[in-house]
Amino acid sequence: MPLTLPEQCLFCRRLQTWEASSKADPDVVWRFPHSVVVLGSWQYYHGYCVLISRIHAEELSQLERTVRDAFLAEMCLLAEVLEKEFQPRKLNYELLGNQVPHLHWHLFPRYADDPGHLKPVWVAIERAEGNAEEQARLTNGPCPREETARRIARRLQELTAR
Repeated sequence: MPLTLPEQCLFCRRLQTWEASSKADPDVVWRFPHSVVVLGSWQYYHGYCVLISRIHAEELSQLERTVRDAFLAEMCLLAEVLEKEFQPRKLNYELLGNQVPHLHWHLFPRYADDPGHLKPVWVAIERAEGNAEEQARLTNGPCPREETARRIARRLQELTAR
C-alpha cells in the first residue's frame, strides 16, 4: 500500500493539472497511455527526461502486471528515441522515489565529453544546489529546451506511428 496518498503527491497534482489544462505545458514532451514524458531541468545531459506513471504507485510491484509491462515498454520507447536522436555514449536509467514517491524514471543521456561521466549525475546536481554558476551550467543544453522537446516528440511520433 502506498505511503503517500495521491492527493498529497506532487506528481499526481501535476498530472491532474496537465490533464485539466487546455494550454500546453512546454515541459510536457509526450503523453503515452500509461505515462507522461517531461523534459528534465538538467539539459547539460542533453535530452534528459523524466517519465512519470499516470497511476500513483510507489513501487513497480504495486502496478498490475499488464500496466507495469506497458509502463516499462513506454520507458524503452523513450530510451530508443533518446539514443537515436542524441547518440549518447551511455544512457543512465534511475527509478528512485526518495524525494517524490510516485513511480517515475529519470533517463540521463551521458556523453563522452562529460568530465564527470564516471560519477552519478546526482553528484553534480547536488553541487549545483548551492552554486549558481554550476546550476546555470547544468540547466543549459546545447540547444534551446523547446527545440530539444520538439526533437524528442518528433521521434516519438515517428516511432509510435509504425
